[in-house]
Amino acid sequence: AGPGQAAMYAGLQELGVANGEDLKETLTNCTEPLKAIEQFQTENGVLLPSLQSALPFLDLHGTPRLEFHQSVFDELREKLLERVSAIALEGKVEERYKKLEDLLEKSFSLVKMPSIQPVVMCVMKHLPKVPEKKLKLVMADKDLYKACAVEVKRQIWQDNQALFGDEVSPLLKQYILEKENILFSNDISVLHNFFSPSPKTRRQGEVVQKLTQMIGKNVKLYDMVLQFLRTLFLRTRNVHYCTLRAELLMSLHDLEISEICTVDPCHKFTWCLDACIREKFVDNKRARELQGFLDGVKKGQEQVLGDLSMILCDPFAINTLALSTIRHLQDLVGQDTLPRESPDLLLLLRMLSLGQGAWDMIDSQVFKEPKMEAELITKFLPMLMSFVVDDHTFNVDQKLPSEEKGPIPYPSTIPEAFTKFLQENRIACEIGLYYILHITKQRNKNAFLRLLPALVETFSDLAFSDIFLHLLTGNLTLLGDEFALEEFCTSLFDGFFLTACSRKENVHRHVLRLLLYLHHKVAPAKLESLQKALEPTKQSGEAVKELYNQLTEKLELRKPSPAEVTETPSMELPLPTVPTPASR
Repeated sequence: AGPGQAAMYAGLQELGVANGEDLKETLTNCTEPLKAIEQFQTENGVLLPSLQSALPFLDLHGTPRLEFHQSVFDELREKLLERVSAIALEGKVEERYKKLEDLLEKSFSLVKMPSIQPVVMCVMKHLPKVPEKKLKLVMADKDLYKACAVEVKRQIWQDNQALFGDEVSPLLKQYILEKENILFSNDISVLHNFFSPSPKTRRQGEVVQKLTQMIGKNVKLYDMVLQFLRTLFLRTRNVHYCTLRAELLMSLHDLEISEICTVDPCHKFTWCLDACIREKFVDNKRARELQGFLDGVKKGQEQVLGDLSMILCDPFAINTLALSTIRHLQDLVGQDTLPRESPDLLLLLRMLSLGQGAWDMIDSQVFKEPKMEAELITKFLPMLMSFVVDDHTFNVDQKLPSEEKGPIPYPSTIPEAFTKFLQENRIACEIGLYYILHITKQRNKNAFLRLLPALVETFSDLAFSDIFLHLLTGNLTLLGDEFALEEFCTSLFDGFFLTACSRKENVHRHVLRLLLYLHHKVAPAKLESLQKALEPTKQSGEAVKELYNQLTEKLELRKPSPAEVTETPSMELPLPTVPTPASR
């Protein structure tokens, strides 16, 4: 018997059941092998008197004894598995678990025997508390650990954080990679962007579902995952970990796992915010609910602010709060109301401030809400409102009959204070960037070119962050026709993108994405100079080189051959039409 066969009989001897080794020994030491075999069969066969006469009948049909025993064995194993599952549900709790524990005690020595292993695993799966000794044996054997059900693994994980970390870590890496792939996707669209999928759809993602299943109803494991997410967020500042924190809680909420939801102090706040994210707007009723949660943080429980800030730091939450802020500002212009007179607007700013301060709060472990700068409300927001007014005024002027003095030009300068706010105040910067996304979506070229210079230097380079550039490139597809104009391209590329390309690889990637999509709209001379400026360097990563090669190939295809130039005008390839949805 080789090592494979030894495994087949693992543990039988301990139970006093003869195995292949015993047969080998019997045959080695006997004088009449056939008699010895017959005796071995009688002693170890199925002990049913009525069977003895039936077996020769099978022999006549050429059915090997192995096949017969195997089918009986399989049948019995199925019955046993059904019975174990039934025992787990019947009678008094103590009694049923006592039966299962006894069964485990009897069968555990056969756990390495492939044919019996499913039964042993099934017994352990149904035991809420597998004896510590057995868990240690399973944990020490790679194959057994792999084979056991998630219910058993949870019992192992809850006392072995490092082992659980090893299981969770690849999933977290995969999650971050998936998010980055969406942000850098070559499909640029204003309709389908990073923020398009609903929260419910996002929670169906593979990583969230796997983590939900690994946690089950186990609060200890849930806490461990949250601890991993906090640690990774602190280490990397990557905000996608905050998204996962919220998605995981809401995934458990969908499954009505009250054991966890009731003990997570952020549950109701996250649930309410989730509804706002679904609508991409914070309405008055929900605003009051969210405010109630924030005002209800009691003395001595301030630590919950760390968790709430992480929930609010989720880019999907920031996106919803920022979009709502821009909408409120427009409404205030129509109502002749100042920002400081709008409680709803002040609440949005309070939540933005809490979300943007998440990293500092968790890092410093000082749990109190960040102080709101008065100037943000008394100076910066009124300045944004004055830009909205400038647009209204200009539009009205355009419609008035032209007098002697000629048309009034669009204001081209920006207040110095606006640029300063974008550089020094995080909340102002976030709102300013969303205002620029808003005017781009409205195809407001004048306002876009006026404010663009302010983006070259922003607070912690927010204007060159992937989420902003992903949204901006999508919205710029609506201004596609402007790319034929030298002035527009110079402002956008030379004045903004190219200022950061050499020092920020991600900006280089986003510009190439944009050109891959809009190259046919760009004036040929400009396109040529951009192609030179965007050439990858030795330091450039694979992604940049790959995008640049794709762009070069596309441009090669567009160049007419010398013969065509003389005979006919340049033949362009049919170009994909860019969908232009009505601006909201």
